[in-house]
Amino acid sequence: MRDFKKLDIWNNGILIVKHIYGLAGKLPNEEKFGLKGQLSRASVSVPSNIAEGCSRNSELEFKRFLEIALGSLFEVQTQLIISEELKFLNKSDLQSVFELLEFEAKMINSLINKIKKVSTF
Repeated sequence: MRDFKKLDIWNNGILIVKHIYGLAGKLPNEEKFGLKGQLSRASVSVPSNIAEGCSRNSELEFKRFLEIALGSLFEVQTQLIISEELKFLNKSDLQSVFELLEFEAKMINSLINKIKKVSTF
């Protein structure tokens, strides 16, 4: 079992959640059950799946949870793009969080690829 709190990808995931909750607070109240709720859930899913994957006994199971976390990360990106397109958020609000999301995606992909290499033997 891994200590998820020591993983950079988990800590960065927590940072993303904090940013997303700040941005979600800028969305209109009528989006409470729409984009606001969806963004919040998807962002929380990223570090949550990383943590859950750490509890698994096999590398392949851990990899599967990393893939789910990556899917949630892409979901967050999509919802932010939609929020921008709908003029709920502006580009300057999103620049730093998009950089965090890109960094997180690279880290998760890198770990997935390392697990794939180890698992093929």
